[in-house]
Amino acid sequence: MQRHVTLRLFRRGPSAEVKLVILVLIALALLFTDANWKALNPLRQAVSIAIYPFQRLVLFPRDAVFMVHDWYNAAALVKSENEALQRQRIELAQVGTLAAQMTAENAQLRRLMGVFDRVVAQPAIVVEVLYEPANAFNRRLVFNKGSRAGIAPGMPVIDEGGVVGQIIRVTPMSSEAAVLTDEVVSIPVQMLRNGLRLIAFGSSIPGKVEVRYFAADADIQAGDVLVTSGVGGVFPPGLPVARIEDVQRDSASGFARAVGQPSSHPERYRHFLVLQVPVDGNETPVTSPPPQSTPEQTGATSKSK
Repeated sequence: MQRHVTLRLFRRGPSAEVKLVILVLIALALLFTDANWKALNPLRQAVSIAIYPFQRLVLFPRDAVFMVHDWYNAAALVKSENEALQRQRIELAQVGTLAAQMTAENAQLRRLMGVFDRVVAQPAIVVEVLYEPANAFNRRLVFNKGSRAGIAPGMPVIDEGGVVGQIIRVTPMSSEAAVLTDEVVSIPVQMLRNGLRLIAFGSSIPGKVEVRYFAADADIQAGDVLVTSGVGGVFPPGLPVARIEDVQRDSASGFARAVGQPSSHPERYRHFLVLQVPVDGNETPVTSPPPQSTPEQTGATSKSK
């Protein structure tokens, strides 16, 4: 016996509108319950713990990008800061060196002006060393001022220690001086201890001056200080020249020779004073008289080669 089965082509149940209303009511009930009671907090925490790994997994690409970006920015920042600190360190070192140099030059110029005010009556010109010619036989200095500034051959050059040398050549914009230890320079000097007048010459010994052509029994000894005597009118009197270190007496010839250490320091400083004393207009200063001439009658000169 056959049974008749009715085919159900469409599933019957609550309509979609009813389901929506039910779900809305459930949501409102949950919102009301959560707002007034904390009964759902444990459930919320459990759900949060369960989904946290999935949150971290989803956010990992973004965090990785941010981490690389932050690392790159930090590396660039550290590099730029290191470069800035290195540049600042170099600049500060240069500023410190320049400040020390300017302080030393300022102190030297003050000492120069102090010497000038004490013993010099003539006007003076402050000059700066441009360069020192490389020559194994002569000691010369080239200055940054010449005839336009009023410098002429024969004018003496001094620093705070005393006599440095004498101008031997001048151009409109520069001048050349022979240092005290150069063999072309000769200066009338006087012993500070007893007033004995002598002539100081440049020495063949580097960095020394010599006193020649005086009697073997003259009262001169190591430690005596030589100053300019003012004889000749070129070098003002009283400028320190040298300190005697050694005296060599020759009883056979009747003459003696002394070697001294200059009081000035031309190798240490860049600025010097050129004294504007009256000199002739020749290219080189007046030549010293022959050795047999009396030192008392000799002027301050520089010998021509």
